[in-house]
Amino acid sequence: MFKKFSGFIVFYSLLFLFTFQNTSFSEEGMFPLSEIRKLDLKSMGFNISVDELYNPAGTSLITALVNLSGCTGSFVSQNGLILTNHHCSYSAISGASTLLNNYLDNGFTACTLNEEIEAKGISAKIIESYEDVSDLILQSIDTVKDNYDRKKAIQSKIKELEEINSDDKNDITAEVAEMLAGKSYILFKYKKIKDVRIVYAPPQSIGNFGGEDDNWIWPRHTGDFTFLRAYVAPDGTSKSFSKDNVPYTPKKWLKINSSGVKENDFAFILGYPGRTFRHQPLKFIEYQYNYLLPTVSYINNWIIEQYQDISKDNDSLKLKYASPIKSLANTAKNYQGKLFGLQRLNFIEKKINEENEIKNFINSDSLLSSKYKNLFNQIEDVYKTINSYAMAEILIIRLLRNSYIYNTTDFLFTYPTEMNKPDNERQTMYKKDNLPFTLPNFNSSLQNLNPEFEKRLFVKAITMFKDLDSTALLTPIKNIFNPLKTKTDIENYVVNTLLNKNGLLFTAKDSLLSKTTDEIISSGDELLNLCYQFKLVREYIKKQNDEQDGYLSKLLPQLVEIKTLKDKGSFIPDGNGTLRLTYGHIIGYTPADAVYYSPFTTLSGIIEKSYKGGLYKIPQKLYELNKIKDKDKFFSKDLNDIPVAFLYNMDTTGGNSGSPVLNSFGQLIGLNYDRAFEATINDFTYSKFYSRSIGVDIRYILYITKNLGNAENILKELNVD
Repeated sequence: MFKKFSGFIVFYSLLFLFTFQNTSFSEEGMFPLSEIRKLDLKSMGFNISVDELYNPAGTSLITALVNLSGCTGSFVSQNGLILTNHHCSYSAISGASTLLNNYLDNGFTACTLNEEIEAKGISAKIIESYEDVSDLILQSIDTVKDNYDRKKAIQSKIKELEEINSDDKNDITAEVAEMLAGKSYILFKYKKIKDVRIVYAPPQSIGNFGGEDDNWIWPRHTGDFTFLRAYVAPDGTSKSFSKDNVPYTPKKWLKINSSGVKENDFAFILGYPGRTFRHQPLKFIEYQYNYLLPTVSYINNWIIEQYQDISKDNDSLKLKYASPIKSLANTAKNYQGKLFGLQRLNFIEKKINEENEIKNFINSDSLLSSKYKNLFNQIEDVYKTINSYAMAEILIIRLLRNSYIYNTTDFLFTYPTEMNKPDNERQTMYKKDNLPFTLPNFNSSLQNLNPEFEKRLFVKAITMFKDLDSTALLTPIKNIFNPLKTKTDIENYVVNTLLNKNGLLFTAKDSLLSKTTDEIISSGDELLNLCYQFKLVREYIKKQNDEQDGYLSKLLPQLVEIKTLKDKGSFIPDGNGTLRLTYGHIIGYTPADAVYYSPFTTLSGIIEKSYKGGLYKIPQKLYELNKIKDKDKFFSKDLNDIPVAFLYNMDTTGGNSGSPVLNSFGQLIGLNYDRAFEATINDFTYSKFYSRSIGVDIRYILYITKNLGNAENILKELNVD
């Protein structure tokens, strides 16, 4: 018995080092950089070598990839031209727009370098190298027993490694990624470019065609693309936006294949997928299903309704709220899709059965039982704690954080605490070098608030907090709200007390920075007192989360261990914002009984949808172009139309937005931007039968850029005739 168990441990340890040779993989796959050299690319459908795909000693396709503030982009010319999604640039386009120059609605074209405008809020990171630092981090917690201290020790070691390996002089920033909590950590080094500019953005009637009605839906007809450009100082160093900066010259850029792609063709994606949760236990899924997904969907939709109602007769407010509405709606629909997927797949019951099988496997062996018998009880205890404050945490982080007032008080109460710390221990925004930027933002923080929205938000927050179960944690807040019996009571309290213009936050905000928290609270100002109580709740929850995360950093590796032993399978780490490879084919699917979706949409579909108006309204010129489309270079004889979007069965998630879709030779054929509604469940599980991702066809990108944007300069730069 012991020899058999020891053999399993050796087998597992090899697997855990991500040794994929001669292994039969499951259909899912977000392969990390460490695995690419272990894959048999030729048998998978690639017509390029491993070194062409990834070569740490030289240039490769990965060298052309760019991490764009939460999205992916790729260099497509030697002059730093970047191709990414319109929705990844949406905030920058919105921020550059005015009522006079509304680039969001009308689009933007720069015919020369001098005409390109700053993409505020967007920076570019290019991967330089990576290194496994698991041993360094795990050694630092080897003797730590307390769960909270364990979490803090991990965070401290990560911060230390990032600081040691960052090199500001050479624009290198280091980031440690947790591949598996408490088990595996990789240090990535990136070159950061601070000056990114908008080159061409189609009008949102193209880039956001169909709006939220079509978001996460197939058939899709959105031209979700934007061209940006990276700039550096003349000496090649990274500098913020300056007229003296010059286009960055990347080591590698992607070749455009304007011939496009056909059904059943092989394709692959390189990109920076965000978080996935496929190695999480049943209790995590139940937390998502019972708390996070439904509550956040409800809150986001409620906020959107308020923004739309408040701005319905005000074009300036419509422009201001355009970007937050898009972001909120995107999350809400994504979460609704996840709920649908969990229900459709009966996923919770499947997780119950899966964990019952694991428990039986553990109980079948005395040595396994001695090591793992309490594993699931311990995980359940963690989630009992997390669930006890789940709703309060969601209301503070997802609802109140949309308030200018709440965020201002949060800075106010945090400021004195951070100022008493050594500079290197402060939160980023409170560091000495950043205060010249953050303090002016604090001083002007209430100038742009909308009183009506703030009133509605605080009324909503109070109403929802009153409905929460009473706990010791919430007693101080509950005591404040107890006298408020009706909706009218709540509204009067908010308008006449909390948001009274004679309150200290509105009359003496700047002077409050020089006071201690005790001095502020002793003033008796009810708004400040309430916001402070919310802060105390959030700080308590954060400490609890750190403690539970520290506990999970011991439990989750055990869960992966026992699952791997039981299934004799391989382990692919969850998505975590690090560069990954996924591959598949251009292929349709059946989302429901008696329904089949083909893998391409066309310009004709746009014209058909356009008659609905509203979100489907298109530029008049597109109707004219449609009449002569068969004469255009990018017309597809196979489709007898201009291709717009296509489907593929690759393993993607958030963060893959803007990722290049490449053919077997590594040539760019499209741009990933979405998943089908059924595939929002990808974050929890993947299946080739229903998981489909959506890309905008490179032929449509080029067609719109040339014919609607009149940006022949871009096609010339791309070497496309």
